[in-house]
Amino acid sequence: MAKVTILNHPLIDHKMTIIRDKNTNTKSFRENVNEIGGLITYEITRDLPTKEVEVETPITKTITRQLAKDVIIVPILRAGLGMVDGIQMIIPTAKVGHVGMYRDEETLEPHEYYAKFPNEIVDGTVLVVDPMLATGGSASAAITAVKKRGAKDIRYVGLVGCPEGVERLNADHPDVDIYLAAMDEKLNDVGYIVPGLGDCGDRLFGTK
Repeated sequence: MAKVTILNHPLIDHKMTIIRDKNTNTKSFRENVNEIGGLITYEITRDLPTKEVEVETPITKTITRQLAKDVIIVPILRAGLGMVDGIQMIIPTAKVGHVGMYRDEETLEPHEYYAKFPNEIVDGTVLVVDPMLATGGSASAAITAVKKRGAKDIRYVGLVGCPEGVERLNADHPDVDIYLAAMDEKLNDVGYIVPGLGDCGDRLFGTK
């Protein structure tokens, strides 16, 4: 069974309050989503493997450590894009793949319309990024897509989840750990998280 981790941190909680507020404007919403993405990433990458390297400081040669594997960010289009800049602020060397999913408004099931990934996805640590883990359908399909391309070390990174989405992801991909800033109550009858923060994509990009 996958590990589900809720990142309890005062700065994350503060910024989550801002993005939950329906009166937060697009600029502030986008900035805070990115900042939360960075804060979450800092917390969840403590166990990334490192390797020894020799460098020469202005004083002398020394042995230090750097990341042993590539990190690949895979945002689920389009809302996942809102977290990429924040993650890259923490890991500037991270490569970025993209997977596009749209949700059938009647069945709520996802359909892939775009996928492109760097070759390093096979041996790297893959962060599948989507702010909302609602039904879990899109996240599950995106993880299936990266697995088909050979990815093995995969983590799901989101902002808000609910029991239904976590259960779906655990059932479909028990090997993928889940990291969230908040676990909310439930889904409503149209597939939105309650209390949630509305349609994250629309709020990020100013659309309706």
